[in-house]
Amino acid sequence: MFLALTKKSPYYQLIYKVNGRRTQISTQKKTPAEAEKFMQLFQMQKTFPVFNQPKQPQQSNKLIILSKFEDEYVKYIQLSKSKHYVRSIKLSFKHFKNFAGDIPLTKIDLKQIDQFISSVYSRSENGAAMYYRTLKAAFSKALIWNYISDNPFKKIKAPKVSKSYPVFISENELQLILEKTSRQFLKDIFVIAFYSGLRISEILNLRWNWIDESQNTITTKISDNYKTKSKRERIIPIHTKIQEIFLRLKTPKVKSSNFVFRQRGGFKFNEDFISKQFKASVRAAELNDSIHLHTLRHSFCSNLVQKGVSLYVVKELAGHQNLVTTQNYSHLSQSNLSIAISLL
Repeated sequence: MFLALTKKSPYYQLIYKVNGRRTQISTQKKTPAEAEKFMQLFQMQKTFPVFNQPKQPQQSNKLIILSKFEDEYVKYIQLSKSKHYVRSIKLSFKHFKNFAGDIPLTKIDLKQIDQFISSVYSRSENGAAMYYRTLKAAFSKALIWNYISDNPFKKIKAPKVSKSYPVFISENELQLILEKTSRQFLKDIFVIAFYSGLRISEILNLRWNWIDESQNTITTKISDNYKTKSKRERIIPIHTKIQEIFLRLKTPKVKSSNFVFRQRGGFKFNEDFISKQFKASVRAAELNDSIHLHTLRHSFCSNLVQKGVSLYVVKELAGHQNLVTTQNYSHLSQSNLSIAISLL
């Protein structure tokens, strides 16, 4: 057994024989003294086999209960996820605790989870799917944190959800909604959402330095204070109706770092507030009650597809992470379907 340096590594290699065959391992040490200590410890382990026994997985000393784990998980996740997602996590934990009790994570069994998901599914398919997704992700983190030895949610099949096409509105329906909206800044936000496909979080975080007047584009910029859902920036060409809004709102006193839409004091608007105002306008216009603020984004994608725009282009404009999401709008290419049938 001896130490040697090779050209392939900056670390000393320990050369020794196993069953008559020469082998080597890296000491991960760059100095002779540290490498010597490594070799001495290795020799002791070879002399006393007890040291060579594989280490047992470390189990946490904590018998952590659901509410305690929820607090830790929420604090961790809210650093990187949206407020909407954090709310869904809290709601999932709330209903699961109401069903199973505030028990230790290690006491949760497959039967409890199966019964919980089934009970929610009987009332709401989407609710069951959402609770399953968020709790499964949370328990995966509990596994990493050594609170549990395995994730029981992974052993339960995800609840099937009836697939429905996204609701969308036409320009005429948008006009009806705008007529029932009294405040101008709300009208402007609704128009931008409809003609850009920007998420409401992106619109409310929109700053003047996101807008390139020379290129006539908006870039959803990522900063320390804001990250897009996809965690990447994208460029959206500015529609003429949006351009008119920017020309009207921008004044010589506007700073490039200011929010385009802001409250007194320069603060941005709350998403829930904008969403509720949109819903009120929809109901005042006596339109389908399933129309909500995110419908404006669906409408952007739907209208593009109906006008023959490629799904790949729609994907990039909408900022979808994969084409599967965009394919939800593929049924709207009626002309393509008709052409296909005519070929028979």
